[in-house]
Amino acid sequence: MSPSGALAYLDRHRARFLDELKEFVRFPTVSAQPRHGADLQRCASWLAAHLRGIGLHHVRVVNTKGHPLVYAESRPEPGKQTVLIYGHYDVQPPDPLHEWRSPPFEPVVSSGNLYGRGACDDKGQMFAHVKAIEAHLSEQRTLPVNVKCLFEGEEEIGSPNLAPFLRENRHALKAAVAVMSDMPMLGPGRPAITYSMRGGLSLELNVTGPDRDLHSGIFGGAVHNPLQALCEMIAKLHGPDGRVAIPGFYDRVRSWAPDERRYMAQTGPGDEKILKDAGAIRGWGESQYSLYERTTVRPALTVNGITGGYQGPGGKGVIPARAVAKLSVRLAPDQDPHEIERLFRLYVDRITPPAVRCKVRAAQAAKPALVSRQLPALRAAALAYQKGFGVPPVFLRSGGTIPVVNTFQELLGIPTVLMGFALPDDRMHAPNEKFHLSNFYNGIATSIWFLTATGTGPMPARGETEAQTVECQECSA
Repeated sequence: MSPSGALAYLDRHRARFLDELKEFVRFPTVSAQPRHGADLQRCASWLAAHLRGIGLHHVRVVNTKGHPLVYAESRPEPGKQTVLIYGHYDVQPPDPLHEWRSPPFEPVVSSGNLYGRGACDDKGQMFAHVKAIEAHLSEQRTLPVNVKCLFEGEEEIGSPNLAPFLRENRHALKAAVAVMSDMPMLGPGRPAITYSMRGGLSLELNVTGPDRDLHSGIFGGAVHNPLQALCEMIAKLHGPDGRVAIPGFYDRVRSWAPDERRYMAQTGPGDEKILKDAGAIRGWGESQYSLYERTTVRPALTVNGITGGYQGPGGKGVIPARAVAKLSVRLAPDQDPHEIERLFRLYVDRITPPAVRCKVRAAQAAKPALVSRQLPALRAAALAYQKGFGVPPVFLRSGGTIPVVNTFQELLGIPTVLMGFALPDDRMHAPNEKFHLSNFYNGIATSIWFLTATGTGPMPARGETEAQTVECQECSA
């Protein structure tokens, strides 16, 4: 099947596609903030109606204990491969609002970019696949493959209700492969396929001392300050060489062969590029590894925030009764988040000063994911990028964490093709998030080609059951 008709449809409807993406971005779907619950419901309904309008079937808004999932599928055709397309319509909080040059949920086009919260992460990238499906169905009345679309509204808060839904519907969701776009390319005009992602673990340290805030003049020097104790503990989490000081932390970290390290050096970003993207002047961490290696094949423990004591203008002589630190751990392949949590708790017990008490809270645990570069679906993706962007992609590792990749592997038994259309400077999770519009259109073309290449090339059908559909309206999770 030639995609020429679908590609011509894309060229004719670019303006409308952009208008629809703007409408999608206008929904303030901040999953972390309860006040936006109704906005996520409205967006899910809008998305379901849109999927129904482009010709998909069995469209469902699946309610969960949190925010809804949206499911749709094409009319199944025997003998065709099935591709599960995943994305998320929820977004990060837009704060700090004063740093936005335009309102975050009033999308604006400027200098070839669409600005708005979620324009890139992940509404724009996800929408590229939706528009590719529309282009195929509008021109050919059929698709090269069977597709099942699963779009969630809780990815930014750790997908708490996705795994139960997958378990409940694992037979209906079986496919040969999953595909998602929620990651960056190497740079402008330099597409990339992500084949490895680090795992993640969110941690919170809660240190308490006296039963109330104390006058620092009366009690200073006599009572251990919980905020100071917390800082002392944080200082003991790393050694001077940047290595995490927790005993046993590196026991399962894989060593990579010289050939793999050379491949990474040839295809990945150099130290200067990473520092430039970060706006930093100097690197930090394990000196025997490049910055690219430190952010992909090596684990990291990061302090994300500290609160405690007086935060208002001026000074206040106080010893706070409580201090909190939020931490995240990025896990290298073979590390297990539950084992790392256990080691962390043991170490914290050891380094907690005797005059304070410390509680550890863990959340959002996700295992690392690694996909073979020899997977036939990745070769189809490479061909699609060559056609869609005009240049072949590189294969990259990512330091980020997308829990669903490992979840699909464990619960559905399928690999995930990670096709990024974002740029490193698209400011995902930051104010003034944007999506480069040429990447949006090239992403649609790439998805058109991917569906075509997947439909014509050999792929292992891992227990596909094309006739089954997701019928549930409610998720028991």
